[in-house]
Amino acid sequence: RRGGLQGAALPPRGPLRLLRARAGGGGAGASMGRFAQIVIGPAGCGKSTYCAQLQEHCRTVGRSVHMVNMDPAADTFQYDAALDIRQLVTVDDIMEATGLGPNGALVYAMEFLEEHIPDWLAVELENFADDEYVVFDCPGQIELYSHLASFRAFVDFLRGDGWNVCAVYMLDAQFMTDAAKFIAGSMTALSAMVQLELPHVNVLTKLDLIQNKDDVERFLDIDARLLGQSLNARMAPSFRKLNEAIASVVDEFSMVSYFPLDYSDEESLADLLVHVDGSIQYGEDMDVKDTIKALEDEDLEDR
Repeated sequence: RRGGLQGAALPPRGPLRLLRARAGGGGAGASMGRFAQIVIGPAGCGKSTYCAQLQEHCRTVGRSVHMVNMDPAADTFQYDAALDIRQLVTVDDIMEATGLGPNGALVYAMEFLEEHIPDWLAVELENFADDEYVVFDCPGQIELYSHLASFRAFVDFLRGDGWNVCAVYMLDAQFMTDAAKFIAGSMTALSAMVQLELPHVNVLTKLDLIQNKDDVERFLDIDARLLGQSLNARMAPSFRKLNEAIASVVDEFSMVSYFPLDYSDEESLADLLVHVDGSIQYGEDMDVKDTIKALEDEDLEDR
């Protein structure tokens, strides 16, 4: 029609062309990437409870989210799993076959997963469409996140496969009731942050079980001087310089901060989800996709 190009696809107009470029090419069906939370932390810190609560919250608000169990030692969990690593390997099977104990068998299982990323995990994750939001409920063995290579290989695969990933590090609020526990919890969180190199959100769990929440509040906005004093009061003088240095790192460089999660507060989980979504830019690409579709419809009407 225009210029004699009857039936030919006309090039998009300026705004539509720019938005398509931002979205990575294509039209309304263009791939916007997939999104994931990797829920990690020590054993018993409430990772599976968080996943179950998050799934229930998303159902209530009409939001699609998928849960994946990544713990080969799990017995039961309270959420509906779209994918389960126990379909590939279980700790019990490894213990029986190798004679390893529970901890050694769990490390073995994660190394086994690493070997089978191409032929199992990659294939299973193809079932999740573009723009899907997946939460991976991970084991509670802290060395997986602090220094072992197998879990980092899983993270690297997700990022290489186009997933926008955030690590959600769960920590029991009991770690925030005195200075020594606070430092211990903060150092493990920091080691995971350095090892995984992901957008990272530290979450305090089980706040609803803490009777005196003032004990926790004072560590959410920590002062290095008071933290150092608290540590020095209970440790030998030879640790004074070390205590002051660690307190300074936590305070001055803001390397570790915490989001308090209280299930007795209806808005607490929703606020955390907004915080995590922002770290992986979830929703921003959705807005672009909707705009592309609207502009395409408008463009077709004009033609």
